[in-house]
Amino acid sequence: MAGIPAMIEDLALMLVVAGIVTLIFKRLKQPLVLGYIVAGFLVSPHMPYTASVADVENIHLWADIGVMFLLFSLGLDFSFKKILKMGASPIISTITIIFCMSMLGLLVGRAFGWPKMDCIFLGGMLAMSSTTIIYKAFDDLGLRQQQFAGMVMSVLILEDILAIVMMVMLSAIASGNNPDGGQMLGSVMKIGFFLVLWLVVGIFAIPLFLRKVRKLINDEVMLVVALGMCCAMAVFSTKVGFSSAFGAFIMGSILAETVEAERIEKLVEPVKNLFGAIFFVSVGMLVDPHILVEYALPIIALVLTILIGQSTLGSLSFMLGGESLKSAMRCGFSMAQIGEFSFIIASLGLSLGVISDYLYPVVVAVSVITTFLTPYMIRLSTPAYGQLEHRLPKRVIQLLNHMSMNHPNTTETSKWKKMLTQMTINTVVYSILSSASIAIMFTFVLPFMRKLLPGWELHWYANAITGVLTVILIAPFLRAMVMKKNRSLEFRALWAESNKNRLPLLFTILVRGMIAVGFIFYICHYLTRFSNAILITIGVVVVVAMVLSRSIKKRSIRLERLFIMNLRSREIEAQVHGKKRPLYEGRLLDRDVHIADFAVPMDSKWMGATLRQLDLGRKYGVHVSSILRANHRLNIPDGNYIIFPGDKLQVIGSDDQLSKFGQAITDEVLGEDPNLERREMKLRQLIIGKDSPFVGKTLEESGIRDIYSCMVVGLEEGKENLSSFPPKRKFQEGDIIWIVGETESLQELLK
Repeated sequence: MAGIPAMIEDLALMLVVAGIVTLIFKRLKQPLVLGYIVAGFLVSPHMPYTASVADVENIHLWADIGVMFLLFSLGLDFSFKKILKMGASPIISTITIIFCMSMLGLLVGRAFGWPKMDCIFLGGMLAMSSTTIIYKAFDDLGLRQQQFAGMVMSVLILEDILAIVMMVMLSAIASGNNPDGGQMLGSVMKIGFFLVLWLVVGIFAIPLFLRKVRKLINDEVMLVVALGMCCAMAVFSTKVGFSSAFGAFIMGSILAETVEAERIEKLVEPVKNLFGAIFFVSVGMLVDPHILVEYALPIIALVLTILIGQSTLGSLSFMLGGESLKSAMRCGFSMAQIGEFSFIIASLGLSLGVISDYLYPVVVAVSVITTFLTPYMIRLSTPAYGQLEHRLPKRVIQLLNHMSMNHPNTTETSKWKKMLTQMTINTVVYSILSSASIAIMFTFVLPFMRKLLPGWELHWYANAITGVLTVILIAPFLRAMVMKKNRSLEFRALWAESNKNRLPLLFTILVRGMIAVGFIFYICHYLTRFSNAILITIGVVVVVAMVLSRSIKKRSIRLERLFIMNLRSREIEAQVHGKKRPLYEGRLLDRDVHIADFAVPMDSKWMGATLRQLDLGRKYGVHVSSILRANHRLNIPDGNYIIFPGDKLQVIGSDDQLSKFGQAITDEVLGEDPNLERREMKLRQLIIGKDSPFVGKTLEESGIRDIYSCMVVGLEEGKENLSSFPPKRKFQEGDIIWIVGETESLQELLK
């Protein structure tokens, strides 16, 4: 009999020990992440008193898969639209915290004389607070619904995003000996280019694909498809120079905008939990007790750096973001620990071979200590503010609160600023799409055409065909770049306000037209040997033709509408299923009318009645706009719709009207049955005698159901089973029938 592979034995040992330890940590109400780390320490080769993992390399391979799935799940729970709606406040706080904590980590590492690359990676590790640990702490302390907790979670989401960017930047730094500012700027531009390209193409193509195959996909197929997309993007990400974790995160964030996002998240969660557990166990396996003893002083110093740094500099960062002093201190104290992303950054440094072996266990030890202290730091924030308020003069407290930018800010931006921002975003996005399209055509289509049409004689034809196809492909993008926002409300308002605005407005069109001409110029210059003057003329003619073309205009509008629909598909699904209010609610609020949801009680007197019979408009002055029933939404129901128990009614009305309606739907219920005990159903035998009033009558004529509220269930004819009683059959003397009914009804019938 063949033996079990060492990898299976190692996996069994890890999961059994992790299961036991996490049960203990669950009992102690500690984060499970710490349980996994302790389990990893127990099964590591550094622990001589317990069984150890034999093949550490395979465990690291699985841990890399765990990182990929962790970030894929993080992407599924993330939405770029949420970040855009947050405003500048959390962005300012996040950038300030990351910069300050990174500098502190760099300084502490230099103070201990550690190598330069160790200090750089240490700064990145200290800048990353743990989303999972803080979320768990808020949940345990009952603080999740408080306002400051929402601000903290917003900053943590942004930190997770910037951690992905930081990993790419650290990889770029590690790959070069002395990376200069130009290389750093090039890395940032490369990240931005591929980020926009993947998001735009992904949001356009992936929801469209899922919509086409929605009827064919069950849970099993959906899981395989989602993980396949995750792995494919991870591979593609590594091909263009990024990490696999970055690609997995991007695919998760793309799928987060689809209708299937919640379903995918639930399906992927067990896979993420399994491989995530393996990753955190592998983190614990790197904890070396000898290194912890040797580096006890740096560990203590780093713990104090995090606690003091986040509680002071973190609080200041939140104040710069617009929070009051008290709220900023509660936010800053809450973030005084490091977690999973610090481990991921440390794993990146080890895999690249640019950090020392001691740094990983040191960071793990710091994370364990700060995680245990997290609930106490959160509780300490309020007394700390009380002491500060007591000791500082009131004028200083008022000055600190005034320094924060938490003042009513005008939401109305200038028309110029709004219009130019939108034009710039459109130009950048369409430029990236055009550049990517040209690169694909020149990389794949051009060599194919040259092979298809070999020889110098046909070489020009291959170039010409490729050029024409490329121009046709990017034509909708270039037209949208030039014409988009030229008829917007801001553009027309500025045009009508003053004649001085008209020349700058025309200049914005000219600049975008020149950029579009530049793309045509590049294509022609790459494929032909014409002079620059001819190429510029060709570019201008082609762009003008694109602008005037109706077919290209239709293609451009159709593509943009499809993209917007895909981008909003999850919002539309939430509105349809009643998870989110319709967009028109905001306009109703201006007219002292709004929407409210009311659930029909299971014992409502309204059940079975139509809207016409209930006449809700006349009685209460309200209008039923939608009925949510199970997973279906019935919009604008007419008077023939029947109300069922459990229906959720979306009702439009004023506060007073909705209040009366809510009181009515609550009060008009059947209530408890006072004669519940008498409702028991019984089965009785009845023999039809010659004096019975039923003789010679049919079942309908007898009135057994209508008059006595009983039911004939069968006729006994000496067979094994009862025979059904035909409706047209007449009762005869000697018939033996079996009847079901309530006790009182049966007694009345048997008389």
